[in-house]
Amino acid sequence: MFEQKMHARKVPTRDGEIIGYVHSTESFGAVDGPGIRFVVFMQGCNMRCKFCHNPDTWKKNVGSEMTTDEIIEIALPYRQFWGKKGGITLSGGEIMLQTEFALELFTKCKKLGINTCLDTCGQPFTRRQPWFDNFKKLMEVTDILLVDIKHINSDEHRKLTGYRNENILDMCQFLSDIDKPVWIRHVLIPEHTDFDGYLRQLGEYIKTLHNVQKVEVLPYHTMGVHKYHEMGIKYDLERIEPPSTTRVKNAEKLLHVKDYQGYLG
Repeated sequence: MFEQKMHARKVPTRDGEIIGYVHSTESFGAVDGPGIRFVVFMQGCNMRCKFCHNPDTWKKNVGSEMTTDEIIEIALPYRQFWGKKGGITLSGGEIMLQTEFALELFTKCKKLGINTCLDTCGQPFTRRQPWFDNFKKLMEVTDILLVDIKHINSDEHRKLTGYRNENILDMCQFLSDIDKPVWIRHVLIPEHTDFDGYLRQLGEYIKTLHNVQKVEVLPYHTMGVHKYHEMGIKYDLERIEPPSTTRVKNAEKLLHVKDYQGYLG
């Protein structure tokens, strides 16, 4: 009883349809899953990653209120550009804070033959009920996930994001157990994640998973710093510069990026 109360939340609706809080959309996403994709950036995130370039997506229950039918209506005109691999990606913020919306949207997408992708950091994941059952239903209509592993060390993960990573790695294990295709992404940040020891540890961990089709090293960048200044938020990585090409290649080697070619099929 306690667990259900702990994780239950009132799902917003309009005329019987679930409402999602949307930050923005992108018509021709080329880095948000297989092929060309229509990307929906949802509003709200629990984590406060020091390197986040979209702090304007953090606040919950704000943004444009949209139904799943409205999302499909604005996405379908671009379907001709998706090809065989493209489709719709739900990103964030953190999409798994709005799993009911994602489930309804992706259920409709599958009926239309649309490829579905979730871009998530995994932070809300739990095996507690009723959340876990809802997540399992969502996985039945999700074709692929992009999973950001911010840091392999849980203590360092908390310093970097505000949260530990045990539940995130548990989600990765569950996805491996059900053989759900995943692309793993890792942001390389000098003085924070760019350490050979941690990179080797992460590479060894990824090798234990059986469903990874691609591993990507994402070099840290400063393109979102101006948002912090505009919003009056302190940016903790002000003095950190992007990693060198040499360090990016080193990370790719330690994470065995070339071993994961499933995404090419």
